Amino acid sequence: MQMNSQMESETLGVEDLMDLYLPVKPLIEERLQDFARIWETASDEELFRELVFCLLTPQSKARTCWRAVERLDRKCMISQAGPEEITLELVGVRFNQRKGEYICLARSMFSSISLRDTLATFSGAAAAREWLVQNVKGLGYKEASHFLRNIGLGGELAILDRHILKNLALLGVIDEPPSSPTKKMYLEIERKMTAFSSQSKIPMAHLDLLLWYKEAGEVFK
Repeated sequence: MQMNSQMESETLGVEDLMDLYLPVKPLIEERLQDFARIWETASDEELFRELVFCLLTPQSKARTCWRAVERLDRKCMISQAGPEEITLELVGVRFNQRKGEYICLARSMFSSISLRDTLATFSGAAAAREWLVQNVKGLGYKEASHFLRNIGLGGELAILDRHILKNLALLGVIDEPPSSPTKKMYLEIERKMTAFSSQSKIPMAHLDLLLWYKEAGEVFK
């Protein structure tokens, strides 16, 4: 109850957001260029590593998840280790046993089809996201959007984690953050965020990283 009362008493104005945005805009642009280069240059193995990261992120800290990915990569475990071995390396990652299984299921799927070629068949990021959600166990709309953004394909998609939802509520874009949005709710909030992005003149990909920066104090991934 105390958290809800605090949420109701706080607001975030567009002017406040712009004051935060302008100094950090070059960092955001640099990070988005990094994402774009991934799609331009990455191998299927490198794209899959980004997918693994996004499979780990639900209810876990991004930095912790990325350290786990780097650890798996150094030990050459992403391409060959079983779920039990992978689980042991997911230190600090919540639901590590389940996520270890998700990684192995995804690896099995993309051992027979090319991840890059599959994504390249779609007319846009929204269609690619829908396919990922329907076919990759462990990916919801947030995680699929996150993955596509991180490989330079999903800049117009919303990555509605709790930090973003909280700040959309503070901005008045939504009434309150849903705890577990349905597909219909997710797409409706994405539509509202897109409209706010247009009105504020802050591109969607910038807006996501900006709101994440506001909460975490860094522009990461």
